[in-house]
Amino acid sequence: MKRLVSYIFIAFSMIQCVEDKNANHQKDVEQIQQLAKDFSSYVNSSNYEMIGASYTKDAKIFPQRGKIISGRTAIVKYWTLPEGFQTKNHKITPSEITVVEDTAYDYGHYEGTTVKADGEESSWKGKYIIVWKRVDGKWKMYLDIWNSI
Repeated sequence: MKRLVSYIFIAFSMIQCVEDKNANHQKDVEQIQQLAKDFSSYVNSSNYEMIGASYTKDAKIFPQRGKIISGRTAIVKYWTLPEGFQTKNHKITPSEITVVEDTAYDYGHYEGTTVKADGEESSWKGKYIIVWKRVDGKWKMYLDIWNSI
């Protein structure tokens, strides 16, 4: 009987550890969801400083039909719009976010509209994958790849 009680205690302890781990990951998932919303607001407001700060120092982006772009400075340059252009309604919709220790990945869809200097609007949408790294306790984008649908 003592052995059975010991096994039950161990089983409940293991369940509690799994629940605690999932709860911690849920907080990470919620943080990443918020960071995706924040990133869209930075794109919509042309806040290039915060766009850059959303990435790790050694981040890489993989734009559609383009070369791999490395580092914050080059990434900010990529995101900087020509004079008179504006992005509006940028939205990231994660389908799944998975956290493994200090790395996470998510995939989903994006959409938005760019307004050109002459007022012409161009809408776009596509799919993406982002690999996140926890740097000094904060989630940052490390690899960011997307292409249109």
